Amino acid sequence: MLMIIGVMTANLHLQGTASLKEKRSIIKSLMGRLKSRFNISISEVEHNDSKIMAVIGVAIVGNDTSFINSQLDAVANFMRNDGRFYLSGVERETFGA
Repeated sequence: MLMIIGVMTANLHLQGTASLKEKRSIIKSLMGRLKSRFNISISEVEHNDSKIMAVIGVAIVGNDTSFINSQLDAVANFMRNDGRFYLSGVERETFGA
């Protein structure tokens, strides 16, 4: 049995947020929407105490590389179209286990 794991980190810049509370509200909302729409594991993994930056980590497990890649593409596009932040960079990798 083949298991494919896709991981992605996304660098977000939240210009104009006045407080950590506002940033965390935006990040929590984004993560909830992504979880429910794409059935992924997601967490804020860096810059937790910065009010203008965040790094989001995403993981997807499946048995089809093309499906994993299309899901990661869809997640990145969803974040690009959000409008509450600027997606400055995405790094991703898929591997078999």
